[in-house]
Amino acid sequence: YSDLHRLNQIMAMFDRSGPGPLWSGGPTPGSFYSFPGGQNVSGMEANNRSLTPVVTGSSVIALQFRGGVAIAADMLGSYGSLSRFRNCSRLLEVNNTTVIGAAGDYADFQYLSNVIQQQVIDEECLNDGFGYTPKSLHCWLTRVLYNRRSQFNPLWNTYLVAGLEDDKPYLGYVDKIGMAYEAPSLACGFGAYMALPLIRDAMNKKGDLSKEEAVELIDRCMKLLFYRDARALNKYQLALITKDGVDLRGPIVSKTSWEVAHMVKGYE
Repeated sequence: YSDLHRLNQIMAMFDRSGPGPLWSGGPTPGSFYSFPGGQNVSGMEANNRSLTPVVTGSSVIALQFRGGVAIAADMLGSYGSLSRFRNCSRLLEVNNTTVIGAAGDYADFQYLSNVIQQQVIDEECLNDGFGYTPKSLHCWLTRVLYNRRSQFNPLWNTYLVAGLEDDKPYLGYVDKIGMAYEAPSLACGFGAYMALPLIRDAMNKKGDLSKEEAVELIDRCMKLLFYRDARALNKYQLALITKDGVDLRGPIVSKTSWEVAHMVKGYE
C-alpha cells in the first residue's frame, strides 16, 4: 500500500508541473528551441508586405515656367482596371513654397502625407525660422523611400516635388526604390511617355513659358492622357507655385470630344 501511495504522489506531481525542458533553455516536447538572443519561432508574427498596389493613381506632370512651377495630377483612383474613385486628390500642399504630387498606391500616399504634415506641424512649433524647402523635402523622400526599399517593404509611389528654392523654380523626381533626379520638366506614369515629349517640345520652341502658356500646356497634356490612358480622368488638380505662394486649383474638368472615335481602328 505504501509503495502504491508513493507512486500516486509522484504522478500527481508530474500532472501539476507538466513536462519540463529537455535541457536548460531547451524546448518542451512539441515546441522549438529558443536560440540565445532570438525570438521563439512559435511566438513569431508574420511580416506584412505590400506585394502589389490596390487603389492607384496614374500620371503626374510638372514643368517650370517664368517665375514659378506648375504641377498637375488627375483625380482618378483605379481599383485594378475599374475607375472606382473619382475624387482622389494626389497633390499635397506642404507649405507656401512646396507641393508634392504622387502616382502609384493611394494608401501609401495618404500614409506619407500624414507623416509629412505632422513634421510640418512640429517644425512650426519649434518656431526657429526654418521649414521644409523643395530641395530638403526631395532629399528626405529619397532617404525614406530607399530605406523602405532596403527593408523589402517599399512605398509603392513615385513622387514629384515642385516649388521655389531661393526664388528659383525647383523640380525633383523620386521613385519607390529611391532613384532621384532634377529636371526642368518631369512626368511619371504614362505621362512620361505621352505628355513629357509635348512639354519638352514646347519648352524648346518657346524657351521660358509664361504662366498662361504653362496652364494651357498642362490642360492639353491632361486632355491627351484622358484620351490615351485608360487609368486617367478628365478631372484634375493644378498647383501653381510662385513667389506669391501656392495657387491650388481644381477640380478642373477638361472639355473633351469623341467625335473622331469612329475613326480609331485596329483595336478590335
